[in-house]
Amino acid sequence: MTEPTKPHVNRNTPTRGHVVIDDVSIVFPGRNSETVAVKATSAEIKPGEFVCLLGPSGSGKSTLLNAVAGFIPPTNGQVSIDGEIIEEPGPDRGMVFQQHSLFPWKTVLQNIAFGPRVSGRSDGIPMQEARAFLEMIGLSKYANSYPKELSGGMQQRVGIARALANYPSVLLMDEPFGALDSQTRAMMQENLVSIWREFGTTVLFVTHDVDEAVFLADRVLIMSAGPGEIIKEVSVTLPRPRGPETVASAEFVALRAACLEVIRVESLKAFERQNE
Repeated sequence: MTEPTKPHVNRNTPTRGHVVIDDVSIVFPGRNSETVAVKATSAEIKPGEFVCLLGPSGSGKSTLLNAVAGFIPPTNGQVSIDGEIIEEPGPDRGMVFQQHSLFPWKTVLQNIAFGPRVSGRSDGIPMQEARAFLEMIGLSKYANSYPKELSGGMQQRVGIARALANYPSVLLMDEPFGALDSQTRAMMQENLVSIWREFGTTVLFVTHDVDEAVFLADRVLIMSAGPGEIIKEVSVTLPRPRGPETVASAEFVALRAACLEVIRVESLKAFERQNE
């Protein structure tokens, strides 16, 4: 069996993954009227930064993330990465969804090797790198298993490894731990932060969970009830690495309370609109 090589980690100051969201609006046409999902929103994410998009349901978090991914074109404004305007999906962006998007007919190893293989690397190298990533996420013994044979948390670990195997400059995550139980979710959060620190990849992470956002992020961008726009930025200065003791700290509690208050106000607005 071919010995795995170590993934190419970035231990220097990151220089790739500079995301600029410039006055972006996203409007969906309807039969009788248009729906404004995102309204004139701007943000900048520095290379290697971990940013969480937080907001109530319907605030346009996932829509904005999909615009960065290149799945949805902005109606107005633009999104760029490292100075290049995004017009379509590309290998510079890795995507992880709430429900895993692994190929059910491929083994775990084959799933991770898929990206490097289609990107045109020479034969043999994709499988070596896939084994290296499997080792990194602690699932080497499941190389020949199929996704259905894994737990939800294990499937998401494979999904993260597959996204990173292309060495994207930006990792986009749409509530990837939302379907997991609380204990598995906490372990996955710590595992993700550890991987992120190794690779130095820019991360844009969508969540509706305040505790998750504060635990993971360098900054939390809070979006309003629809139409969504970024209305508050919260800098998270909690020391890293973060662990179970972090959530018991006074600073964590204060940051959580500040975010919760904004979310509470916006959720109330959304509730009132639904009852008009």
